[in-house]
Amino acid sequence: MSDYRQVLQQEIQDLKNRVAQSQLPDEMHRKVSKDIVALERSVELGSYDEKYEKVSKYIEWVLKIPWKKTTNDRLDIALTKEIFDKHHYGMDDVKDRFLEYVSVLNLRQTQDSGSEFRAPILLLVGLVGTGKTTFAFSLAEALERKLVRIPFGGMGSAKDLRGNSRLILGSEPGRVVRGVCEAGVRNPVILLDEIDRVTKEANADIMGVLIELLDPAQNNKFVDDYIDYPFDLSQAIFIATCNNTRDISTAVLDRMEKISMPSYTDEEKIKIAKDYLLPQLLKEASLKEGQFIILDDVWPQMVRPLGFDAGIRTLQRNLKGAVRKSARIIVEKGYSEVIITKENAKIFLPQY
Repeated sequence: MSDYRQVLQQEIQDLKNRVAQSQLPDEMHRKVSKDIVALERSVELGSYDEKYEKVSKYIEWVLKIPWKKTTNDRLDIALTKEIFDKHHYGMDDVKDRFLEYVSVLNLRQTQDSGSEFRAPILLLVGLVGTGKTTFAFSLAEALERKLVRIPFGGMGSAKDLRGNSRLILGSEPGRVVRGVCEAGVRNPVILLDEIDRVTKEANADIMGVLIELLDPAQNNKFVDDYIDYPFDLSQAIFIATCNNTRDISTAVLDRMEKISMPSYTDEEKIKIAKDYLLPQLLKEASLKEGQFIILDDVWPQMVRPLGFDAGIRTLQRNLKGAVRKSARIIVEKGYSEVIITKENAKIFLPQY
């Protein structure tokens, strides 16, 4: 038992050293130091197992939080436009709004007026597959910020966002703090994905947490129930997405600027498939461009297997399946190329 106690004492000393070298806020530093003192006393008295697990886990999380670390924004408008054009075909109105967004950030950095700037919160509203999530990734890439994605689909409790009290065995921080810890900085792009798809039972509570996250007067002191100490999220950029706004509270909507995502036309989908989707899929399958050919009269069938579809997910799924089948044919049959025609399209397209 004495050997075990010595091991614990060494681990506690390691925690003390890490806390001493950290950049914790002063009050949090004092709070953690008190926990360590109480832990040392419990070890001396021989009652330490459960308490040690709880306290050490809590301190590990506190040390993971990037209390002060940030990234510097890259505010190059020409490069930002290039990145958005690389990932998105068409949608010029939406891209223009994001370019305006980055332009304002640029001016605030180069012509600082002395007042604190709060980045506007954008809500991308559109049908499935219209590129809402990808726009958030593109903005993070353009700014060279880390990205944190928080999926709301099926979320059944506000505790998923805010965490549980550390007094509860097995508890941990909510998705917001966990995401920031993974990003390693306190100013990431935080993607609140599909905020209209939470469960009905938890809708009101989750909307309450969203108000706190999105309100500039509150998000500089966001309190996770596990950490139980304010964390400053005011420098984070929030982007939210939804399919529709019917189940989103008015108070949450009032804190965001709505951007409607247009549906793609068949011609746009074919262009996206040829220039964006297919080259990537061929690369993933180690196929050369000339080894996989889709004749022009097959593309309408590839785009509309079940009728109208606003987004490109079904198209992407169909293309992925066709590329995989072609790769198998080339390997098994020894063919040098696969050409999809109207006559053989049924082999490569899913049959519903």
